[in-house]
Amino acid sequence: MTGRGIDQILLHPSEPAIHEHYVQTALAYVQLAEKKNGPIPRSVDPTYIWGDAMPELDRVRPAARVVNLETAVTRSNDWLDKGINYRMNPSNIACLTATGIDCCALANNHVLDWGASGLMETLDTLHAAGLKTAGAGKNQLQAEAPAVVPVGDGQRLLIFSLGAESSGVPHSWAATERAPGVAVLADLSRHTVERIARNVRSVRQAQDIVIASVHWGSNWGYGISPAEVQFAHELIEHAGVDLFHGHSSHHPKGLEVFCGKLIIYGCGDFINDYEGIAGHESFRGDLACMYFPTLDTDSGQLLGLEVVPLQAKRFRLQGATQTDASWLCSTLDRESRRFATSAILRAGQRIVFEW
Repeated sequence: MTGRGIDQILLHPSEPAIHEHYVQTALAYVQLAEKKNGPIPRSVDPTYIWGDAMPELDRVRPAARVVNLETAVTRSNDWLDKGINYRMNPSNIACLTATGIDCCALANNHVLDWGASGLMETLDTLHAAGLKTAGAGKNQLQAEAPAVVPVGDGQRLLIFSLGAESSGVPHSWAATERAPGVAVLADLSRHTVERIARNVRSVRQAQDIVIASVHWGSNWGYGISPAEVQFAHELIEHAGVDLFHGHSSHHPKGLEVFCGKLIIYGCGDFINDYEGIAGHESFRGDLACMYFPTLDTDSGQLLGLEVVPLQAKRFRLQGATQTDASWLCSTLDRESRRFATSAILRAGQRIVFEW
């Protein structure tokens, strides 16, 4: 979530005026964070917000880097009266390209905060910067098409991005044959699974690895409904999905390995401007996770998963302390054990999983 307060400390901040019920300037979120943890620099280098995530990326050198980008990237003033509107100035695109991101999943409840014009500028900006996108487009065909990321030896990663109304994505945002929008899930039924399966089969080649990146559920709470579990399972069993990347919750939720395939029910936020906001401290939303799964290139089966815990402070990610890493590991272990998956803290604050 690189918009709003985060955007204000970058090199080219947007006009700070926003249209929330209690706050009328994005700078208020910077001030809240400074009140909690001290001064935050302005006009920062594009890598500033990523902090200690950068050396981790250099260490692991993942074959692909995929994020849910939960903001419009636009100068548009066509804001929608929805209570909260996120945007980042397109001139700040370097904060995404600096980390080598390959794909931005866009089917979420903020990418259309500044209207259709804001969405189209977002797509144009990301594509001009060399970033692949999924989940949004100028029509339904584009919105439902996967991002295709080559990962070496003739193999491709296909990323399908989908948004559910349970996360605040209104059905009115759904792209149509003639209108821009996002790929909205009608429901979590078997009929919807079959529709996704047909879409996957229409583009999948023999060696492809398929990711479903799904924005669903509430912002807070560890609950995972039976319908959500069944939907994730059916995407793997019937739609050929190799990895389920769930998001919307502002904190990490439980993990499952089903039929050898990884399901992240809620990966939690990685970057946001929530640092000084009170009310949900028990969930430790200041703690973020980097997920490094290793998949078998032939089968898509999960071979291993390492999670690196970080903490947001002064709008910058830093390595989590031993105490914080232990708390996060215990929480992930507690929430994943219902799925016969356990989390173990290793040396160097690395969390690994067994199933």
